[in-house]
Amino acid sequence: MSPVTHFLISWSIANLGSVSKTEMTAVTVAGVAPDLDAAGIVADLGTRASTHPVNLYGKYHHVLGHNALFCVIVAGVCALLARKKSKVFLLAVLTFHVHLLCDLAGSRGPDGNQWPIAYLFPFTSQLELVWGGQWALNGWPNFAITIAALVLCFWFAWNRGFSPLGIFAKSADERFVETLRRRFPRNA
Repeated sequence: MSPVTHFLISWSIANLGSVSKTEMTAVTVAGVAPDLDAAGIVADLGTRASTHPVNLYGKYHHVLGHNALFCVIVAGVCALLARKKSKVFLLAVLTFHVHLLCDLAGSRGPDGNQWPIAYLFPFTSQLELVWGGQWALNGWPNFAITIAALVLCFWFAWNRGFSPLGIFAKSADERFVETLRRRFPRNA
């Protein structure tokens, strides 16, 4: 799935946890963190016209960041930054694994590659998670899930007075919520 979809889903899950906005940010980041292993695409694009192109994205995406060890590291860092350490750790583990579940469901490439997840990397390569019913990355289910996650984020913003924009810019978040509440008044 798209990193944007992972972000929206993770932020929505973080909203359910009764944690501070800073802790919500950490939990949200944990739900997007597995895709750090996609950074190799930058080198791939930079070398694709060279005589020695690399394939870091194809080789390491769903490997380096999509595994249990990375989950524990990410959730541990989130907990270290939190006041509600156990709750944030568990929410971070949850959003991380929801990311993996979403990728198992909807990340098939246009060439039919099912992007298996090396869940126990680096300890063993014996267990790779894959689902035969995986739909294409650009398939309608991913669009439907993204729209549903957007609607949920809009509802949280309207209802609670803050949105995912608050992670990046408090003033943009405030304007967004104000506009949303003006367009859809609370007493309508």
